[in-house]
Amino acid sequence: MTRRTTRDVRLANRANVLYTLRREGPISRQDVAVRAGVSAATAANVVGQLLEEGVLSEAGQLPSNGGRPASLTGINPAYGVIVGIDLGETAVRLELFDLALQRTAEVEVPVGAEDRSADAIVELIAEGVDRLLAQSGTARERVLGLGVGVPGIVEDSGTALVHAPSIGWSGVPLQSLLEARTELPSTVSNGAKALGTAESWFGAAGEDQDVVVCLIGTGVGASFLQQGKLYRGASASAGEWGHTTLVLDGDPCRCGAHGCLEAYVGAPAIARRWVAAGGAGGEREDGHGDEEAIEHLALAAEAGDERALGVLRETARYLGAGVSDLVNLINPDRVVVGGWVGLRLGPLLLPLVRDAARGRALRPPFEQLTLDLCRLGPDAVALGAATMIVDRFFAAGGQREARGNLAHHGGEDAR
Repeated sequence: MTRRTTRDVRLANRANVLYTLRREGPISRQDVAVRAGVSAATAANVVGQLLEEGVLSEAGQLPSNGGRPASLTGINPAYGVIVGIDLGETAVRLELFDLALQRTAEVEVPVGAEDRSADAIVELIAEGVDRLLAQSGTARERVLGLGVGVPGIVEDSGTALVHAPSIGWSGVPLQSLLEARTELPSTVSNGAKALGTAESWFGAAGEDQDVVVCLIGTGVGASFLQQGKLYRGASASAGEWGHTTLVLDGDPCRCGAHGCLEAYVGAPAIARRWVAAGGAGGEREDGHGDEEAIEHLALAAEAGDERALGVLRETARYLGAGVSDLVNLINPDRVVVGGWVGLRLGPLLLPLVRDAARGRALRPPFEQLTLDLCRLGPDAVALGAATMIVDRFFAAGGQREARGNLAHHGGEDAR
């Protein structure tokens, strides 16, 4: 049993206060004590320290009942900034957030087929960070860290190793490479887990619920939130829903297997079915053709085109089977669908998916299931990646990591 030192207790109290103010602030110091479950003296001491350091700020006063009005305290958005990064197969999206995780600037950098090596991606990200800071007039010293969501498995075995077949990566130490190149603390996560973290903090995933957040884009993945906490698995690869087997010896998947769910409901598969039905788009080989095809499909379906509606019905059958597997295995309260394909086609697909899943899922858990769209929009992966940096900062009691002594953290546990 590890003995807690006075420093451990102090940092834990600081973290507790920060998480309480994130959820419920701005509030008075008295309310901080009650809601964080600490003594009034501890709350006053911790809040005083964090105010002096600038992590917290005064945020007005409560109305007076005749005595001295109580001041309100909250997270100081201006204390520092975070860069959230969504690394996709066709583009890198970089967004700048304040400490309250409000977006203040964004940059998108195209990724060509020749730009997918680890060194090239690291350089694109580093240049994107420089552009983002210059565009916003932000000093580099104010950056608390870089959070990156990636399209693949992130193996956490002391350092973050990225396995992303879609861009030709196997065991790439992206976090170490980024920290060496930028000299900024970094954390790397699977994109679906980043999406799940964003939903946990700001979206559809309540702290008292078991939620599966599904990312449907070029690739397909999921994150499992149990009572608001992200489940990662033994080596942090839990959630590879897109690589569960849908059809034995079925269509080839980018992972090298056959019959994976992703091979039927990922953007390339949907685009192929639409083009085969005579639909427009899908001609380009850089990934953008799929985006064009999905947009044409959505517009045609919204106009009542029977070819488009047929493609959606077939897609819903596959996706419904995948959702029924989640219901039977995980028994979630909610399944939330996001990702750029999920968001664009979701309003058309979800009623069909529910009908398709109903016939395959066990009845009692299915009847209590809520099937929703992600509430956070197309930048949710970048937001979730930034959230992981803020989570790490709060967990450390609001203390910055030393630039010359960067530690390696998975950073995927949502609070």
